[in-house]
Amino acid sequence: MPKFCANLSWLFTELPFMERFKAAKEAGFDAVEVLFPYDCPAQEMRDQLVWNDLAFVLMNCPPPNAAGGAQGFAAIPGLEDRFRRDFERTLRYARVLKPRHIHIMAGAAEGPEAKATFTENLRWAATRAPKQSLTIEPINRTDMPGYFLTDYDIAARVLDAVGAANLALQFDAYHAHRITGDVMGAWATHGARAAHIQVAGFPGRNEPLGGKIDYPSFFARLDSDGYKGWVSGEYAPAGATEAGLGWMR
Repeated sequence: MPKFCANLSWLFTELPFMERFKAAKEAGFDAVEVLFPYDCPAQEMRDQLVWNDLAFVLMNCPPPNAAGGAQGFAAIPGLEDRFRRDFERTLRYARVLKPRHIHIMAGAAEGPEAKATFTENLRWAATRAPKQSLTIEPINRTDMPGYFLTDYDIAARVLDAVGAANLALQFDAYHAHRITGDVMGAWATHGARAAHIQVAGFPGRNEPLGGKIDYPSFFARLDSDGYKGWVSGEYAPAGATEAGLGWMR
């Protein structure tokens, strides 16, 4: 079986945030991710990671706008300065939290200019943080209307154009199914580029059990392909988090 981590932005939400780290460890996880950890002091989170012997796998960039607004600016023409400022803020948190990956969000945009902007911003980020693993993730437009990166082939072309060793694909099986209808096919074509995986059931985005995605077969394929990264549970539990963790076994 792959090695699993817990997304603390989605799991154990019945608990205060800082208590989720201990709960994840006690439930059998050895790693966690937090999508937007910016509302809490970085050192307090780092202490929780150390005290509970947890690896920190992933966080998102950009930090959320306190006034609301779009998630991500990397593909939006004219907002290059905004993207770079946000990336620097993310790096300040990352120096304390030490994430394995930083997911760079593209934002809402479309067309060739957006692709060129995305490519150039990623090239800049990969150079700015050469020792930090960065990821990009295709996200379906049903859940995130207008999002630029919704196609795995485009993601592959962007990765090739950037050509950075520290930039890779983030493969979310839930999004892959909604985008392509064929998780196994999408993985067969693009999985070699993936540095991180997220899972959830389809269509309800609950536990990765049953539903339209054959997770036992997917996990077996990851094993046979020799995938060594983490597989994160990024889903909305149907009930108490711990009661629904049978998918890990």
